[in-house]
Amino acid sequence: MGRRKKIVQECERLMDEPENIRNIAIAAHVDHGKTTLTDNLLAGAGMIADESAGQQLAMDTEEDEQERGITIDAANVSMTHEYEDTNHLINLIDTPGHVDFGGDVTRAMRAVDGALVVVDAVEGAMPQTETVLRQALREGVKPALFINKVDRLISELQEGPEEMQRRLMGVIADVNELIRGMTEEMDDINDDWSVSVEEGTVGLGSALYKWGVSMPSMQRTGMDFGDIIDLEQADKRQELHDRTPLSDVVLDMVCEHFPNPVDAQPRRIPRIWRGDDESEIAKTMRFVDEEGEVVLMVTDIGIDPHAGEIAAGRVFSGTIEKGQDLYISGTAGTNRVQSVGIYMGGEREEVEHVPAGNIAAVTGLRDAIAGSTVSSVEMTPFESIEHISEPVITKSVEAKTMDDLPKLIQTLQQVAKEDPTIQIEINEDTGEHLISGQGELHLEVITQRIERNQGIPVNTGEPIVVYREAPQKASREVEGRSPNNHNRFYITVEPLGEDIVETIKRGEISMDMPELERRESIMEQGMDKDTAQNIEHIYKNNVFIDDTKGIQHLNETMELVIEGLEEALEDGPLAAEPVEGALIRLHDARLHEDAIHRGPAQVIPAVRRAVHNALMDAEIKLLEPIQQVRIDVPNEHMGAASGEIQGRRGRVDDMYQEGDLMVVEGIAPVDEMIGFSSDIRSATEGRASWNTENAGFRVMADNLQPEIIQEIRERKGMKLELPELVDYF
Repeated sequence: MGRRKKIVQECERLMDEPENIRNIAIAAHVDHGKTTLTDNLLAGAGMIADESAGQQLAMDTEEDEQERGITIDAANVSMTHEYEDTNHLINLIDTPGHVDFGGDVTRAMRAVDGALVVVDAVEGAMPQTETVLRQALREGVKPALFINKVDRLISELQEGPEEMQRRLMGVIADVNELIRGMTEEMDDINDDWSVSVEEGTVGLGSALYKWGVSMPSMQRTGMDFGDIIDLEQADKRQELHDRTPLSDVVLDMVCEHFPNPVDAQPRRIPRIWRGDDESEIAKTMRFVDEEGEVVLMVTDIGIDPHAGEIAAGRVFSGTIEKGQDLYISGTAGTNRVQSVGIYMGGEREEVEHVPAGNIAAVTGLRDAIAGSTVSSVEMTPFESIEHISEPVITKSVEAKTMDDLPKLIQTLQQVAKEDPTIQIEINEDTGEHLISGQGELHLEVITQRIERNQGIPVNTGEPIVVYREAPQKASREVEGRSPNNHNRFYITVEPLGEDIVETIKRGEISMDMPELERRESIMEQGMDKDTAQNIEHIYKNNVFIDDTKGIQHLNETMELVIEGLEEALEDGPLAAEPVEGALIRLHDARLHEDAIHRGPAQVIPAVRRAVHNALMDAEIKLLEPIQQVRIDVPNEHMGAASGEIQGRRGRVDDMYQEGDLMVVEGIAPVDEMIGFSSDIRSATEGRASWNTENAGFRVMADNLQPEIIQEIRERKGMKLELPELVDYF
């Protein structure tokens, strides 16, 4: 029997023992060594040859991942590890580090209970380290820390034991500051989740040279920092690996310190599911009951050239097996399971069944998308997965030949299904389709895959930046009349507090919450009680308040009012860009007695016009997306690097020395950052490394507003003059 077959059989045997299962993700800033570390773990579990670990990058299965040297898709693998005489099943997800693919990290965190955060010993905690930690903690996932590339402190920076210890303690302190700051607000986390060398939740080592240590492993092997420095300096890295292999240290830490599903699910279910916690299905999920109704949360959709669509996700209750008919949230009817499997890196191995507490790969769920709840009975779906960043850049894509158009449309619909952070707008009349994503690289990878994997030659347009519109002050009361003049709505608009907007963006305030809980949450962020009591609707990052008193027929018309409101907010009055941060109040309404005279054709235009006029009166302005920029560069090129940021309407916030490099940190508009990579290379003779992180939106400078608004209106085929202000009441 082959080794792989044996591993699959052992995984199958352990699936029914939830106490010995660990579901974990490996997450980090780009280039901090996650995929190399994962290679070590696979070698330790006997799944790849020890010699090729670190070079093989077994979890980067796509051709473009190997070419670019970065992880683009989260990849799953199941492996076994013996700890304290008991064999454990470890379901691991290797996640991308590049900010453009952060959506994969967010979705992976829903499937796991523990996150191993990898940090580069030289660079320390970086912006994306903070982001992945936030993504893990928001999902109730417990962190542990692995400090990688410790060999560089010894060989490159020539640090002695004391200097090294000081630097490593600094990294741990930074990570703990982030963890404490984020867990303070979380009522369901009673324990201290900060990481500690003494407790064994910190490991350190070199994924490239395959050695690692932790406090428990040092006690077991009798090694200390002095021994490590001596062996590393003497170039005896193989001996270091033999005496303290990285995979044993990390997998022991995973088995000892990460929660199993039995411990994790009672805490995680209330955080990610808002259904009735006294119901039978709530109990089976909390108790990881493999005999209960099937509940699967889909976190990823992939395509297998032979098997078609594969839905990967966490089984919270019941047992999934071939032939079951399962409901999918938000769709009618059921889908039949064609096959069930587990992942072995790029390969999927079919098994008989997958019980609660495991991560499964299922075919046949054609209606599922990333984020779907799949179950054997109809149930309240899980909370939607809130992605931290929004699309900030758009490209048009069109097929080079009209014959490929139907296939391109089908492929784009599939792309949107696989990656919810991509937004697709399909215009079947013009044949032009718009793809919006997290950054230039995100869109480049998607369009390249359409050409390479689907064989569809495409033309892509220049990148277009996505803007927002936001009111800057309170408006006067505005009247909106219906086309037949029989219905009138009286509306004002004012800016919504920044804290409220941020809380809505994080998914902590929504219309899905119980009313009392929503009211208390929004009042905590600064909204007064009277306003909070009258919330009628929340759309994107805008809040609609019904301040009317006893108006006849308003209840039955409210659905149309909300439709008009959503239309107005989807396409703002300045440039038909989405509106954010608006508090809209309906003060009064005059409605026709007869329902036939207050139908959609009357109410929707009246509300839309009133909202747009009120927004114009509230001095609505264009917001542009901005990015945080960090450049690491040798001293002599520091001026050129900071000049690159300042020359892009950017601002340099900080410059400091780190090792032998200077670090330049600042912010710049996304629009100006297009083409940054080639410019920074030529400005610094190719010696700079950099990364960017989306940092939300800010009001664009007044002198640029008219020009950009005109450009967008022209591009969208709108009238060039702005709408006139009319109908003040």
